[in-house]
Amino acid sequence: MKIGLLTCQRLPDLTPADQLLIPELAKHNIAAEAVIWDHPDVIWTDFDYLIFRNTWDYYEKEFQFNLWLSTIKKLGIKTLNSIDIIEQNKHKFYLRELQNQNITIIPTVFIEKTKHLHLADIIPSHWKKAVIKPAFSAGSYLTEVFEVANMEEINQKYQTIASEKDLLLQEFKPEIETEGETSLIFFNKKFSHAINKKPKSGDFRIQVQFGGIYAAVRPSAEVIQQAQSIVNTFPNDLLYARVDGIIINNKIQLMEVECIEPDLYFNYSEGSLQRFVKSILELIYK
Repeated sequence: MKIGLLTCQRLPDLTPADQLLIPELAKHNIAAEAVIWDHPDVIWTDFDYLIFRNTWDYYEKEFQFNLWLSTIKKLGIKTLNSIDIIEQNKHKFYLRELQNQNITIIPTVFIEKTKHLHLADIIPSHWKKAVIKPAFSAGSYLTEVFEVANMEEINQKYQTIASEKDLLLQEFKPEIETEGETSLIFFNKKFSHAINKKPKSGDFRIQVQFGGIYAAVRPSAEVIQQAQSIVNTFPNDLLYARVDGIIINNKIQLMEVECIEPDLYFNYSEGSLQRFVKSILELIYK
């Protein structure tokens, strides 16, 4: 059995945490190696499975990534998560589908590609502050937080972007600065562990590269069950899913369900790497 652990050009050897998967899989007689998803010399048919891990530039190469997904699908190479899940999850309008299934999401306006962006016509009147970002994005890419009173400046700034990309407009929740964002991580649809991420003072971005502060947490049983219900909306196999949201009054307001290349925070939960490998084995040998 040979598995390709998919990564990107700036992380050719995977992140240090994901590099640990290689010796762990070797214990189960599985040869795993890092492979750059858009490297021209890769012979994809050499692999029995591909696992999406650090493809952290896919949103910067939208056309190439979509073409590559199509190629892998035509070759019939099995992937975890599946290509069908990747194709759905890479565009954040999936949040609208979840909302239609009675999942509580951060209040969101979905803006389809347009040459005539008029934020004043679509921002709810009670919003004081908002976040705008592309629907095909990750890691705060082209993301802005702005006071609604200053929307004209943002409207002008995003005119060109709106003509090229679908956008999400979301109400800014001040709880992100006080309570932080909580990520609940599931392997093979079973809860594994959770992390809370808070931005540094004066910032809204929770990512560690922007000074975010991370800590392992144990959410309430009620919150875990809410996240489980979100994961259960996926009809097919799911090697991993990271449910990201703000917990307000013990209720998740969903921000994202990451099923492409999320950090799984192995180093914050003892045994999580082994649980992840166990889930890989469950799915490839079922």
